[in-house]
Amino acid sequence: KKKKKKNFSLKKNTMTSKRRNNGRAQKGRGKVKFVRCGNCGRAVGKDKAVKKYSIRPIVESAAKRDIEEASAYNKEKYTFPRTYHKLYYCISCAIHGRLVRVRSRLGRKVRTPPSRVKRKD
Repeated sequence: KKKKKKNFSLKKNTMTSKRRNNGRAQKGRGKVKFVRCGNCGRAVGKDKAVKKYSIRPIVESAAKRDIEEASAYNKEKYTFPRTYHKLYYCISCAIHGRLVRVRSRLGRKVRTPPSRVKRKD
């Protein structure tokens, strides 16, 4: 009997990639610590999670006016305290909460960040 030759090729068989970064910002790190999703509690890699930084006033605007009128402090100099939170979301919760959108195949290639909403001060 004649032995069959195995066909070796130099071309590496790799799976197709949906995104250039495979949905992560890891690049050169072996492991990345995970964070918990603020909505559902899922463990998601810190580099993969959708991050949102929220600054909210502790006092709501209706009560703010009442406090200013009753206060002995100067209205212009005193600023009300705020809470600062860095929120992490898993991809499914970020899509559900409309923080990010599903993009077309060509849209995924666009790497420029979306235009930021200017807030009034």
